[in-house]
Amino acid sequence: MKNFIKSIRITIAFCILFSVCYVLILWVFGQFFGPGKGNAETVTLNGKVVGAANVGQTFTKDIYFWGRPSAADYKGDASAGSNKGPTNEEYLAEVEARVDSFLVHHPYLERKDVPAEMVTASGSGLDPNITPACAYVQVKRVAEARGMSEETVKAIVDKMVEKPFLGLFGTEKINVLKLNVALEEANPTVK
Repeated sequence: MKNFIKSIRITIAFCILFSVCYVLILWVFGQFFGPGKGNAETVTLNGKVVGAANVGQTFTKDIYFWGRPSAADYKGDASAGSNKGPTNEEYLAEVEARVDSFLVHHPYLERKDVPAEMVTASGSGLDPNITPACAYVQVKRVAEARGMSEETVKAIVDKMVEKPFLGLFGTEKINVLKLNVALEEANPTVK
């Protein structure tokens, strides 16, 4: 019985340590050393918050750059991949439908030129970023839809490329929401 009571005490102590103290330490660290003082980075347009920078959104209009498809429809409570493998017929049909849809909006591309990233969902379903290559294939569509020159839109894309951390960790990426906000700021007459 003595060992049983001792094990209960140890269990309670570890529960407090790992569920309260550990979280508190992470919170304090985030407040002093984390970006945005531990709070989510929000993106604003005309003084109004339009979204969180670290969670993707669905953009379907031709005047905007599109992000990756989401198996979770960009809902945080449904965040997950589809768990469908590359040999799953249903998954392959979804990808083919996405390729066909992408080509309808980008008739200047050939099937082989469609980036795989633009037709396959991310693992979390919340990915806010695309590679620069995915943005560059959309420049012509966005420029035509906005009545802007391709050079101007490409210059905006170039400015929005985020380099790898310390030049080593990660890959170049573009936050789709921030890119679309930059487009709205450059060409606010489009509704």
